[in-house]
Amino acid sequence: MEVQEGSMDQPSGRSFMQVLCEKYSPENFPYRRGPGMGVHVPATPQGSPMKDRLNLPSVLVLNSCGITCAGDENEIAAFCAHVSELDLSDNKLEDWHEVSKIVSNVPHLEFLNLSSNPLSLSVLERRCAGSFAGVRKLVLNNSKASWETVHTILQELPDLEELFLCLNDYETVSCSPVCCQSLKLLHITDNNLQDWTEIRKLGIMFPSLDTLILANNNLTTIEESEDSLARLFPNLRSINLHKSGLHCWEDIDKLNSFPKLEEVKLLGIPLLQSYTTEERRKLLIASRLPSIVKLNGSIVADGEREDSERFFIRYYMEFPEEEVPFRYHELVTKYGKLEPLAVVDLRPQSSAKVEVHFKDKVEEMSIRLDQTVADLKKQLKTVVQLSTSNMLLFYLDHETPFGPEEMKYNSRALHSYGIRDGDKLYVEPRMK
Repeated sequence: MEVQEGSMDQPSGRSFMQVLCEKYSPENFPYRRGPGMGVHVPATPQGSPMKDRLNLPSVLVLNSCGITCAGDENEIAAFCAHVSELDLSDNKLEDWHEVSKIVSNVPHLEFLNLSSNPLSLSVLERRCAGSFAGVRKLVLNNSKASWETVHTILQELPDLEELFLCLNDYETVSCSPVCCQSLKLLHITDNNLQDWTEIRKLGIMFPSLDTLILANNNLTTIEESEDSLARLFPNLRSINLHKSGLHCWEDIDKLNSFPKLEEVKLLGIPLLQSYTTEERRKLLIASRLPSIVKLNGSIVADGEREDSERFFIRYYMEFPEEEVPFRYHELVTKYGKLEPLAVVDLRPQSSAKVEVHFKDKVEEMSIRLDQTVADLKKQLKTVVQLSTSNMLLFYLDHETPFGPEEMKYNSRALHSYGIRDGDKLYVEPRMK
């Protein structure tokens, strides 16, 4: 029976090598089938033909398998020489030495996921961290890794480009003694970093940071001068502040101080709760983030930017002078003072003034369009002195070249004819 990822009901205390052999055997993982049945791991696999009977891809997913230790290092080295990505999330690894035994024998490893392992129970020594040296993407979500551990990793991973530190209960940030020049992306969501003095430390530690994802941290304000922000995050291109605690437009203005910022994500913040969806986007584009090319995941086209800037002028044109932001005057200089948009009522017309023609008589009437043809005939009885059964009714649209249309279906609603003011109704007696 084929075993699916993450579905093995494993007892605790299993080794990496044991789980690897079971999951990626030809029977369980038919990636490429070799001859024979079962899986055999020789004590010295080098040179053994049995090595080819494990169907190992370059990306290994061994999450939720109850792994607590490495197993035989020679076997790991023999079987994992080609592996580039390794997911060990949600296991029971609590000793960094065991992780080091695994990683040191996977020489081409670039991606490592250690999320939800209880690694906070041990101290990461620098000699162990050295085995991670080739890793470019490291995921430590929900590992409760201390900042001391993070600093040790940063010192030993010279090529680290992406670091994930979500769900680690951080309330503060501890600065590393050395900068990590290589890191481009930091994912540090779902912590409790409320004070900007902690966030600024990230700029000091990671001066080359391109993407900073801070969603679900209750950051309340950005307390920093514009010049200082530019120096702290000189290369920041994208920032995610979803569900932060920002509540002042001045904080949004400060995002413009990042000299290379192109993308911002700002959903679910207190500041924007009182605005409609349209107002949120247009006011952000026009007033506070004029250089942003992508907002909340959507491209800001040139046409949308101009529409937003015009919307901004009209939005604030009736505000008292003391409440009008400076950006309003900048945009008025650009576009001039705009006229308010005409209010167009798009609701369907409920009545119409029509001319009723009968013989030589013409009478102007107001009729309700929500009634039926039968209802209208009843209304016309006293006007034309005919019973409804003897009445033929015709409708003439004054804007069309066609002749009168007989209104022969008594249950049909008048609005379905498209009757408008100025149209004509003709009444004739039914011929006996």
